[in-house]
Amino acid sequence: MTSQTAFATALLDPGQRAPAGLKNPFGGPAGKRFDVYRNNVAVSLTQALETGFPTVRKLVGDDFFKAMAGIYLRANPPSDPRLALYGSTFPGFLARFEPVRHLRYLPDIARLDLGLRQSYHAADAAPFDTTGLAPAAVLSLKPRLAPATLVMSSRHPVFAIWRYNTETGAPKPATTPQDVLIARKGFDPAPHLLPPGGLTLARALKGRLTLAEAMTRTLAAHPTADIAALVTLFFTTGALTHDS
Repeated sequence: MTSQTAFATALLDPGQRAPAGLKNPFGGPAGKRFDVYRNNVAVSLTQALETGFPTVRKLVGDDFFKAMAGIYLRANPPSDPRLALYGSTFPGFLARFEPVRHLRYLPDIARLDLGLRQSYHAADAAPFDTTGLAPAAVLSLKPRLAPATLVMSSRHPVFAIWRYNTETGAPKPATTPQDVLIARKGFDPAPHLLPPGGLTLARALKGRLTLAEAMTRTLAAHPTADIAALVTLFFTTGALTHDS
């Protein structure tokens, strides 16, 4: 085991002693100072998870979340120096974590929290501007999803659960599966409930099909879809971009 690997392993395992040869400024063993540093690292990673997964934290409670974060961070050290990106494997961890197995919707809520964070840090893109264009010209354009746009499908009412735990007075979630569009118009991303056909439309908007062709494909798969409402949703949320 290399010295760097030994250091990293000991840093995330409170049961291990400080690596051999590590000294304090006075030349003595670095035990206590290493313990302080180890604790600071664990606190920082826990805080990153708390910030990155606020809905999950609210659903399970602060104390449980901290304990769960401690287990996660020791098995999943950061792979990127940017703490704002830490926790990309957290949804998968929750799917395998026995104490929350009864909360079957929790991994998808984590995916939604993660998606909002990824959208926030995604690259900017030129907005899909149709100002001054005739309807036929708009239909002939080939829009694609902006880098900050994500879509997710769930067997659980993830949007309703997120909203209930985020917005005051939001209705109590039902049990209906929901698809979600995450889009960033301006600086802050937001989730939006995707009506029937929305996932198909999103998958068709890759810059290869015209808007008219994407709409036709969506209606072929979902004849009762409200295509006008779907297109309006993608237009008004900043979900689309196009090559300049």
